[in-house]
Amino acid sequence: MKIHVNGIDYYVEIYGNGAPLVLLHGFSGDSSTWTEIIDQLKVDYKVICLDIIGHGKTESPKEVERYNIQKVAEDIKNILDKLGIDKTAMLGYSMGGRLALTFALLFPDRVSALILESASPGLETENERESRKISDEKLAKRILNEGIEKFVDYWESIPLFQSQVRLPREKREKIRNARLNNNPLGLANSLLGMGTGAQPSWWSSLSTIKIPVLMITGEWDTKFCRIAEQMSHSIKNCYWETILEAGHAIHVEQPEKFGKIVSEFLMKNKGGL
Repeated sequence: MKIHVNGIDYYVEIYGNGAPLVLLHGFSGDSSTWTEIIDQLKVDYKVICLDIIGHGKTESPKEVERYNIQKVAEDIKNILDKLGIDKTAMLGYSMGGRLALTFALLFPDRVSALILESASPGLETENERESRKISDEKLAKRILNEGIEKFVDYWESIPLFQSQVRLPREKREKIRNARLNNNPLGLANSLLGMGTGAQPSWWSSLSTIKIPVLMITGEWDTKFCRIAEQMSHSIKNCYWETILEAGHAIHVEQPEKFGKIVSEFLMKNKGGL
């Protein structure tokens, strides 16, 4: 279905009838990334998948400022309002994890539990953010100049996704097709407006989080394992799981293990749901 908020048509899919759980995909993905774990989760939860602005079947506006991560969090709040949902658990992967964390910090009364898969609170220093902004701008230009197919070829080759080479061909093709179906302008503007360099650093805000938080990382994704370890020192009610034989996209590489860990965490903390 399409839900219109703040001048944008968002594409939203809903499965099941239990306590609400919002799923937020990563950069260049869409809601189809969650297909394999939806069947596990919809038994106990109302699973709400949406395509983030600039991705999938959601609109890709021309104005970069419309992709600001805080504005996108506001969009999600308005979607929940329209669905009549006061409080939800939230699961975000990579870019979607940064968005889920932003949402939980801006609207703490609206989130019952937070699950962050291979996610960060942004970059700590101004120098790091400036450097990342420059590299994101280069990549955004590349997407617009060379087109979506050349970008996807490049994106599939970066070290972050090398562990996905082990996946069955059919699964790899499905991931590739979802990426190819994105709008080049939407991806470029997403990098410019809500990339890691563009968003605020939330490191100093982590200690204010009161809800239960689960962080999930893959053993081969050493960078995000280090980030999760750092985050775990600041978040009070925090659990951290590292999944063996997985890289950055655990829900794709180890869907059964991932779904089981998410379900167990939500069951354990269902008092807040």
